[in-house]
Amino acid sequence: MTVTVQPPVAKKAPHETTLHGEVRVDPYFWLRDRENPEVLEYLKAENGYIDQVLGHTRELQERLYTEMRGRIKETDESVPEKRGDYLYYQRTEEGKQYPIFLRGKGSLDAPEEVLLDQNALAEGEAYCRIGTFKVSPDHRLLAYSVDTSGAEAYTLFVKNLETGELLPDKVPNTYYGVEWANDNTTVFYNVLDEARRPFKLFRHTIGNADSSQDTLVYHEPDDAFFLWISKTRSKAFLLMTLQSNTTTEVRYVPADEPEADFATIHPRQHEMEYSVDHHGDRFLIVTNDDAKNFKLVEAPVAAPSKENWRDLIPHRPDVLIDDMDAFAGHLAIYERESGLQRIRITSPNGEDARYVEFPEQVYTYRAGPNEEFDKAVLRFTYTSLVTPNSVVDYHMDTATWELKKQDEIPSGYDPSLYKSERIMATAPDGVKVPMSLVYPKDMVRDGRNPTLLYGYGSYGYSMDPSFNSNRLSLLERGFIFAIAHIRGGSELGREWYEQGKLLRKKNTFTDFIACAEHLISERYTSPDRLAINGRSAGGLLMGAVTNARPDLFAAVIAGVPFVDVINTMTDPTLPLTVIEWEEWGDPLHDKTYYDYMRSYSPYDNVEPKDYPNMLFTAGLNDPRVSYWEPAKMTAKLRETKTDSNMLLLKTDTESGHGGPSGRYDYLKEIAFEYAFLLEVLGVRNGSFEAAR
Repeated sequence: MTVTVQPPVAKKAPHETTLHGEVRVDPYFWLRDRENPEVLEYLKAENGYIDQVLGHTRELQERLYTEMRGRIKETDESVPEKRGDYLYYQRTEEGKQYPIFLRGKGSLDAPEEVLLDQNALAEGEAYCRIGTFKVSPDHRLLAYSVDTSGAEAYTLFVKNLETGELLPDKVPNTYYGVEWANDNTTVFYNVLDEARRPFKLFRHTIGNADSSQDTLVYHEPDDAFFLWISKTRSKAFLLMTLQSNTTTEVRYVPADEPEADFATIHPRQHEMEYSVDHHGDRFLIVTNDDAKNFKLVEAPVAAPSKENWRDLIPHRPDVLIDDMDAFAGHLAIYERESGLQRIRITSPNGEDARYVEFPEQVYTYRAGPNEEFDKAVLRFTYTSLVTPNSVVDYHMDTATWELKKQDEIPSGYDPSLYKSERIMATAPDGVKVPMSLVYPKDMVRDGRNPTLLYGYGSYGYSMDPSFNSNRLSLLERGFIFAIAHIRGGSELGREWYEQGKLLRKKNTFTDFIACAEHLISERYTSPDRLAINGRSAGGLLMGAVTNARPDLFAAVIAGVPFVDVINTMTDPTLPLTVIEWEEWGDPLHDKTYYDYMRSYSPYDNVEPKDYPNMLFTAGLNDPRVSYWEPAKMTAKLRETKTDSNMLLLKTDTESGHGGPSGRYDYLKEIAFEYAFLLEVLGVRNGSFEAAR
């Protein structure tokens, strides 16, 4: 795709740093200064450039937006969730960006109570996101938090649900951790330090308008640890979790005694992780202690230290335990085997195990919500690449499956028109890498199918195959959609994750390249029809594989991409840097990691050669991946690359890492990205047949 309109040119202001004997010159370091008017002018110029080169796709974008909007049931309600005497649920209404939070007492026939209307909160705001939504144990008060910038620093409010009155309690700079004690008057919350790390836990008494008088419960001094507060499903204990990327420490206090001191389950032990739930007179603990793929142990509440742990489900080298939910009469253990999720249901002592049976060979589930401890029903959402999200109540006593709701596609959807499959690519070291695919059933493997290959591959996050109605706008135009289950995720167990981090990070990139090569060699697609997409750490993936093999791809979408790896990971003042040294390595203090990162950091490895068509996105208020990373990458590519292909930088000046908060605004962003793909892959006027 040749572009003739002249793009913006970022000025160069060389900035020198010396580390481990290397002098590095960064000509675009100045873009980090968001207070500099020239920075905003440059970002706006890049946005304006997009209007020039893709302005002719506005009609296509509108068509795509209309298609995607037509696939969502605009006025809809979630499946109610029983909590005590109330049924809690949400409603969306046609034309409104945000949900309305509701409840009814006793039954759905009861008078409806509006707890919170996010649309009203968002009036006059370009961005609005709810961080926490916690109703007090007696259902009388609501603690909720709001972010109106995208910076993920939330202001906490308390509302009297009986009177509708907003109480004077107001706490700024909180994060996602908020929990009620059982006295209905005490709230625990975490706050952020200057590097956006949740590092302090406070105790607040309802009615105290001056949050500066709140009691500091704990201060975590180690920059590598985040602090969270939660509650056991039994509601008996509050848990304070102190967590780095490799190490956990959990402290507990009876939820009936909020002013008591937190006791420790087991003090932090390097590279030992564990999570805790409660059942009767014992704690249930999922841990990797001498168990790479984790195991389930129990410990008496009276003496929960590690020497008293006893195995309930021992370690299995071929099965990863992801998590566990304890119910009064059952345990639900969430596992992975051979790359597929499973749910193991047992008695409270871990015996009488059986597995939930799923209707498809390749699928995904998401557990919850499961607020009530004394029930025998496990709720989860089931989905696959061809099956819309389906809320299921699984009756654990009878092993029966009750479908409560499946997402409707108002404009119509026939799953029989599509096929999903799992195939394997071979990495350079011989490792088999799975891919999940979905495509029109009449697809012909002639090497000419437009294809979008998605990848992530970091932090052990598994990219499980799920349905997305927006994706139909591509599938209906003949696309193949593929997910590369590359190392760095946990799809094939903990070892799969560990083979894609630290000094083995490059496996993530070579796995992805192998997946692309396999799609081409097996004639699913060809380099001039293959597009790739990844966000955040997946954006690092996009930058690394494009630097390595630009010939493989026709188009690249890198969303809020982590591409300036060396500069970010050597700056401990930035959010996430210190805690992520355990994921990527510490290049500031260790030359081995510096040299390794230097060899793959996308910004540091741009070369004078031809690159594919590329779209970078950024959020000006993003606290996770700073806007200047994609901005600097774009500027350097534009200066260095030798082709005339499209290179775009789209910055949302009113959002953060997750993009627009409103559901319609989000669809417009997806429509823009899809229009970019259709344009550069030659799928003209939204018609694949016309392109062929």
